[in-house]
Amino acid sequence: MKILSVVGARPQFVKLAAIADAAAQREDVEHVIVHTGQHYDAAMSDVFFADLRIPAPDVNLAVGSGSHGRQTGAMLAGMDEVLEEHRPDWTLVYGDTNSTLAGTLSAVKMHLQVAHLEAGLRSFNRRMPEEHNRVLTDHAADLLLAPTEVAREHLAAEGLAERTVVTGDVMTDVCLRVADSVKDTPVALPEGIDPASPYAVATIHRADNTDDPARLAAIVAALQGLEIPLALFAHPRLVAKAKDAGIELAGGAVHVGEPVAYPELVGAVQHAAAVVTDSGGLQKEAYLLGTPCTTVRSETEWVETLEGGWNRLALGPADLTAAVARPRPTASRPPHYGDGRAAERSVDALVEHA
Repeated sequence: MKILSVVGARPQFVKLAAIADAAAQREDVEHVIVHTGQHYDAAMSDVFFADLRIPAPDVNLAVGSGSHGRQTGAMLAGMDEVLEEHRPDWTLVYGDTNSTLAGTLSAVKMHLQVAHLEAGLRSFNRRMPEEHNRVLTDHAADLLLAPTEVAREHLAAEGLAERTVVTGDVMTDVCLRVADSVKDTPVALPEGIDPASPYAVATIHRADNTDDPARLAAIVAALQGLEIPLALFAHPRLVAKAKDAGIELAGGAVHVGEPVAYPELVGAVQHAAAVVTDSGGLQKEAYLLGTPCTTVRSETEWVETLEGGWNRLALGPADLTAAVARPRPTASRPPHYGDGRAAERSVDALVEHA
């Protein structure tokens, strides 16, 4: 059986690491990797393949950056030839990016089966391009690999129960494995932060937080005013938008660094006193690693992280200071996201439903 994975962005590479490893354990599975090039610089792409021991992509479409329409269109144009050559039993798409939607549409138009890994997540915020991508993908796909019971319930409510299999979350597989491997490794932080003292970790990249200069300036000011030093691993989008708006990211509590390799990020988060993010993946990783998280959004797809106060939504910059300074939760962290074997179950499901 042939699985063709379509990936293009940093969070998808983490999920791919687990699937590639699980597929390699089976003699009856051939796994082809297509990199769309959505994240195309070394810090956001190449280093992930190296650090997570992912096989080199069989195909790289190298589409680069651009508006949502142009980027998705370029991927669609490139995918036709790839699918015609490989004719996979399953086109496997991951998460909620433009690469996800492009891979889905390309395969559906060619009457090839599509499976969606991380199906059923919903923010119910139609301003988010990610929400459009995940809803459209779920309704077009033939098999929906849901990470949680909440995701399964969302799919059932949309009439998609018969296509759904709950597998657990493949990011849990990788996060727990990597956390164990780096637990005694020195933490990599931007200059000026003592890893032996309390510190926070932050990532900000979503359009709702970066495209409005006034909101971005208020977020940066709030982060700079925190009482503990903050390592801001600055996404290229954040750097570009801040530069355009004349906003200096570094200053006060904020120490700026470039995006780090996944093992370094996990190491920084598991030793941090707090996380501030608008990323979907980092909310969940903070929960898995037992680090309190503040999410700079009005909603989250990972609603389980809100239980017990491990994650808190900051609706605006004014909410950040109190949220980050809140006491560490004492509540338990139930294993909502699986036991670390989700990738194995996902590949099993693909084989069984081929």
